[in-house]
Amino acid sequence: MTRVVYWNNIPAPYMVERFNALAKRGNLDFEAWFSARTESDRSWKVDESRWRFPYRYLPSVDLGRAALALPAPLLRGRAPDVLVSLYAGTDFLAGSALARRRGARIAFWVEVTYDAWVKRRRWKEAVKARILPRADGILTAGDDGHSFACRYGVSDERIHHVPHVVDFERLARGARLAEGERDRLRAELGVRGVTFVYVGRLWAGKGLTYLLEAFGGLQARDVGEVSLLIVGDGSDEDELRDRVRAQGLRNVVFSGFQGEDVLPRLYAASDVFVFPTLGDPFGMVVLEAMACGLPVVATTAAGEISERVLEGVNGFLVAPASSDQLLERMTVLARDEDLREAMGAASVGKVAPQSPDAWAETFERALDEILAMPRTSDSRSAGALAGPAGAPTE
Repeated sequence: MTRVVYWNNIPAPYMVERFNALAKRGNLDFEAWFSARTESDRSWKVDESRWRFPYRYLPSVDLGRAALALPAPLLRGRAPDVLVSLYAGTDFLAGSALARRRGARIAFWVEVTYDAWVKRRRWKEAVKARILPRADGILTAGDDGHSFACRYGVSDERIHHVPHVVDFERLARGARLAEGERDRLRAELGVRGVTFVYVGRLWAGKGLTYLLEAFGGLQARDVGEVSLLIVGDGSDEDELRDRVRAQGLRNVVFSGFQGEDVLPRLYAASDVFVFPTLGDPFGMVVLEAMACGLPVVATTAAGEISERVLEGVNGFLVAPASSDQLLERMTVLARDEDLREAMGAASVGKVAPQSPDAWAETFERALDEILAMPRTSDSRSAGALAGPAGAPTE
């Protein structure tokens, strides 16, 4: 049985769902490694009792600004046949070099990154141009990630699409509210009229200041009553609350961070999902909102967004950092209930086939393709190319 190790930075809930599906299928000798249990800007609950797959938290060394995970299991015991990992860090690169020396195939998970989030440095670009083409495979979510990998010299045949998915059945079930429950929930939240919802970190890179400016413009138009529900927490929450007060905005509700058991109900209590990001590699919340039947207004600065949000079908795409474009699309949806319902139904249709089981099947197929291909020419030590200790290479 093929031994596969997937090394991720932290156990994000959607990854846990997928790893559980892999374990249930039983086709791989699979183990997950995590560099840490959580990170300072993540508030989700980690409950290992629900995990159905073998896992390890790797030991680490504190370097002050960052911690360096140590892939100690690669020093002893059976090496994996395939090591799948991130690449943006000295630890991942050194670990992949060690795994390669022990005979493992190396696959990196790659997503597009944006200048608004990532500071480009010449040495980082050089690392990616040397490391990524030498991998036995690149796993990515879609065409944007594919093009990003090609930019650094990866050949097409080495790139394998493993699209992100959500657990549609779980989300759709959670969004089915009993008669009268939606009105009660909206009253508890304090939202009225057409409700726009954002879910995610409260951080400048998410473009929330542009959303607040657009919402202020919306309230000044003849669109009836509207509300903005902001779900999440983060380093810029106080500043955003101050902006709401300074701009005199009405019906803006901060609900704080909410777990996966509550989120579907909040989507169902809303009418339109807004994702004003300045540069997300993906944005799983877009898929979540779609599964719960919402039209989407998103910026183009999110990985694979044009594959998920079809212009005029299940939502609208706007330029990043454009409150004017956000305002125009929000106005259209605030005024047209029939359009909101049609787009919401189209969103459901796009994500209804998705499930962790489907992801697991696609992942296994990608691994088979990687193992069937000739190995790439062996690279020199990846760790020596990784730049300053602990520095990311996005």
